[in-house]
Amino acid sequence: MSARRPEVAVGAVVRRDGAILLVQRANPPGAGRWTVPGGRVEWGEPMVRAVERELAEETGLAGRCGRLVGWVERIAPEHHFVIADFEVTVDPRATAVAGSDARQVAWVPLADLAGVDLVDGLLAFLRSHGVAPPAP
Repeated sequence: MSARRPEVAVGAVVRRDGAILLVQRANPPGAGRWTVPGGRVEWGEPMVRAVERELAEETGLAGRCGRLVGWVERIAPEHHFVIADFEVTVDPRATAVAGSDARQVAWVPLADLAGVDLVDGLLAFLRSHGVAPPAP
């Protein structure tokens, strides 16, 4: 039996015209809820490459990974993820489409995030890192 270990994951924080790109998760954890595009880093894959790959898989968009926004841990009985979220730029004319791990994809106004069924902790993370506006 192998020991369970934390998994490294990445997220793409893509903003445009006061909105953020979100995907509705198709699979657990958080199936049916909204989050930034992202997923696990593969063995031997640089994190920057993982961000760009996950963005393409989930939204069909080619992106350029930028600076680290921040990191967070998500620990539950069935998983332990260490997630690094990065700013990503995309062609503003490109159209996002839901891919393999996403039910839907949407540009959500940052001011409307509190009304969206986000995965646990995402809104607080985005607020604490200056991505989303502070709570009223």
